[in-house]
Amino acid sequence: MSTTYVWWAIAVYIVIALFVAYLSRSGKQNNMNSYFLGDRKLNGFVSALSYSATTYSAFMLVGLAGLTYNGGVGALGFELIYLMGVSLVAFFGPRYWLVGKKYGYVTPSEMLGDRYNNKSVAVIVSITSCLFLIPYSAVQLSGVGYLLQGITNNAIPFTTGVVIATVLAIIFSYIAGIRSVAWTDSLQALFMVITSTIVVVIIIHQLGGFDGFFHSIETQHSDLLTVPGNGFFSFFTFLGLTIPWFFFSISNPQVSQRLYMPSSMKSLRTMLMGFLIFGFIYTLVSVIWGFSAKLQFPDLQTADLATPTLLSSDLVPPILGVIVMVGIMAAAISTIDSILLTLSSMFARDVYGNLKKDAQDKAQLKVGKFVIPVIAILAYLFAQLELNLIAVLSVASSAGLLVTVPAIIGTFFWKRGTATGVILSVVVAGLVVIVLELFAIKPFGLASGLWGIMISTFLFIIVSLLTKAPEEKANEFLGYIKRELQKKAK
Repeated sequence: MSTTYVWWAIAVYIVIALFVAYLSRSGKQNNMNSYFLGDRKLNGFVSALSYSATTYSAFMLVGLAGLTYNGGVGALGFELIYLMGVSLVAFFGPRYWLVGKKYGYVTPSEMLGDRYNNKSVAVIVSITSCLFLIPYSAVQLSGVGYLLQGITNNAIPFTTGVVIATVLAIIFSYIAGIRSVAWTDSLQALFMVITSTIVVVIIIHQLGGFDGFFHSIETQHSDLLTVPGNGFFSFFTFLGLTIPWFFFSISNPQVSQRLYMPSSMKSLRTMLMGFLIFGFIYTLVSVIWGFSAKLQFPDLQTADLATPTLLSSDLVPPILGVIVMVGIMAAAISTIDSILLTLSSMFARDVYGNLKKDAQDKAQLKVGKFVIPVIAILAYLFAQLELNLIAVLSVASSAGLLVTVPAIIGTFFWKRGTATGVILSVVVAGLVVIVLELFAIKPFGLASGLWGIMISTFLFIIVSLLTKAPEEKANEFLGYIKRELQKKAK
């Protein structure tokens, strides 16, 4: 594909996205609530598209397509289980929204610290999120690097793509905080799902229609139509990939923080339904994309190059290939800038705010803005390692965040949970996950995320039973939720 086309497409995308981000500026973003939560006034449509763009990043058309290329139909089951996990939002979403509005929470970790009546809980959970989300941000940067490198046949180096993504993510985060991110997310979500679906239809047509397409897979790569098929998706591998993804909607703070943002409970429901529709379509598109690449280019050295190789092939008209490339790039950037805002808000609110007791809201906002480029640079440095298989790396990052799930569930459903239980479960299980990932160890064949959630659940329950629970706070917190949900049900 012509490098000139690619550069022009990137330039047009940047101009349009910056214009949309600038239009999103309304009012003064001079406090934590407005800058990081959009004053909790996002409507359902924007919330749904922003939630979708934040969640479905380079992981999908690069990562999930690559996973399909490597392991076949098991990738579809893996992603559908993630969609099933989004049903957790039906239980947790209203509760997040209610307490966020009442107590003014800016971050999920702030909520945990208040619920367990211990500021150290907020600090520990924030630091844990940074440890595991910075690599996940790097995965998105790598996705852009691989995409531009592959689609231009190395004319645009990997590092150049990573630099472009890093700079744009910082700029979008700064323009108007979460407002600019939400509006550019909405543009990017619509853009990527429409264009990628059109291109899939064209590819299927080029490969002989659906009958010809599936016949070719059945005759040439029949092992990809079963699980474990070629052996990639063994039972333990599948389990290790799916469990972190099932809890993604509550374990990843850049996603759960968005549950504070809708303007009403109705907007929250619209967000969830819109996301499920978007996610189902995009999942099918990404899986078909991976199968198509396998049919046309069965010997790629890196599975994550499946999508860029397909886009630069004769199957896709150059103009459409460039448009979809921009959509994938935009999706990755939307995830990065969302993570930048979430992590910077957690550091400013929960780490700086608790270490410096007299820190005012404006001082926290200043620290949060200062931290944004620092986090981006750390993600950039991690991306330079050029680690392979984006989908697996994404799940590895989510595996680390699984250690917070027992504490989150306990926040809303177990009065007996204690701060000591949260801290020990998160710290010990988090360290176990890090060690297992660093040394690529799988005791008894189980992935790090499975060990993480088992250990954190055990420690949270046992330690909580042995220590004193904050009964007064638990009764106030849970009592308020119960009363409000009963009102909504009437």
